[in-house]
Amino acid sequence: MRRVALVGVGQTKFGELWDTSFRQMIIEAGTRAIEDAGMEGEKIGAMYVGNMSAGQFIHQEHIASLIADHSGLAPIPCTRIEAACASGGLALREAMIAVGSGIHDIVVAAGIEKMTDVIAEQSLEALATVSDQEWEAFVGATFPALFALMARRHMHEFGTTEEQMALVAVKNHHNARLNAYAQHHIEITVDQVLQSPPICSPLKMLECASITDGAACVILAPLEEARKYTDTPIEIVGAGQASDTIALHDRQSLVNLRSTREAAKAAYQMAGLRPEDVDLAEVQDSTTISEIIAIEDLGFCKKGEGGKVTEDGMTAIDGALPINPSGGLKGKGHPIGATGISQAVEIALQLRGEAGKRQVKNAEIGLTHNIGGSGGTAVVHIFRRQD
Repeated sequence: MRRVALVGVGQTKFGELWDTSFRQMIIEAGTRAIEDAGMEGEKIGAMYVGNMSAGQFIHQEHIASLIADHSGLAPIPCTRIEAACASGGLALREAMIAVGSGIHDIVVAAGIEKMTDVIAEQSLEALATVSDQEWEAFVGATFPALFALMARRHMHEFGTTEEQMALVAVKNHHNARLNAYAQHHIEITVDQVLQSPPICSPLKMLECASITDGAACVILAPLEEARKYTDTPIEIVGAGQASDTIALHDRQSLVNLRSTREAAKAAYQMAGLRPEDVDLAEVQDSTTISEIIAIEDLGFCKKGEGGKVTEDGMTAIDGALPINPSGGLKGKGHPIGATGISQAVEIALQLRGEAGKRQVKNAEIGLTHNIGGSGGTAVVHIFRRQD
């Protein structure tokens, strides 16, 4: 298998982009990635697009053809990838395989979601479709409710506190203020999180990711050719994907995501690295408990210690292992299909030393963690800067 590198990255601002269409967003993100790679006139071989549900959010299916057309890339093969919130991460994995296998040389991996063109109730209904319809959605279990079950169990087993979970939101909002592309540019306090309206106990409004519009794009090339486009290629050295049950009640544990652990194991093995080798990570924090469980399952701390290490500052930008310097899903925003690609954009910027005020010092190895739904799918990528 050929070694694969990111040579161009781009994304739109995340937020409630009522004046920007679905088509405009993907063109904007793609154009920025192409310009970043200096690829004017270069032949792109294929495109993979992560998108959860354009059919429900904008009533448009067959978006792969639509995007290839409006990006000016037709007739190249363009494939839509759907894996709930992990759609973007899986699109990146498929693009990496396409380049690594030698089938294509230059491949675009993109992600997009336009979620605010429908009313809030319709957005929630769309999001509920990626849970178990018969055993969860039918009885009214929303995603905050499912993660609230995980939070309660984590609190029961390990003594995790609501204050520790609130600190995840505080940290990620702080980081988002330093990111021009982020949805939320406001600092929040632990007290504000704890006093915000309850969504599903113990989770409050300021602990859950927002409804968001946005698109992100990366361009992949063989590492041996990457320096034609960039002075600092970012190699994808590890990748892993795994699945688990959709319904929580069928799982072995509410505080372990088996899909994350198995995807991470595969990615570390492929990269020949260990969790302690990682300098920073972008992980799924659709709720605050999500980040705490993620850093445990990725091996960054022992199971049950995620809340404590957050409280101790390990996960801050200037901590021992910065988590979500972009602001994460909570601060940056969570346009479902774009999230996994946007995570890769952030890691590339960090490893290239181009993250501005949120730059992590001496960053050489980064990791992204993207899960679908409550953990039915997980995708983990590991990146290394090639000087």
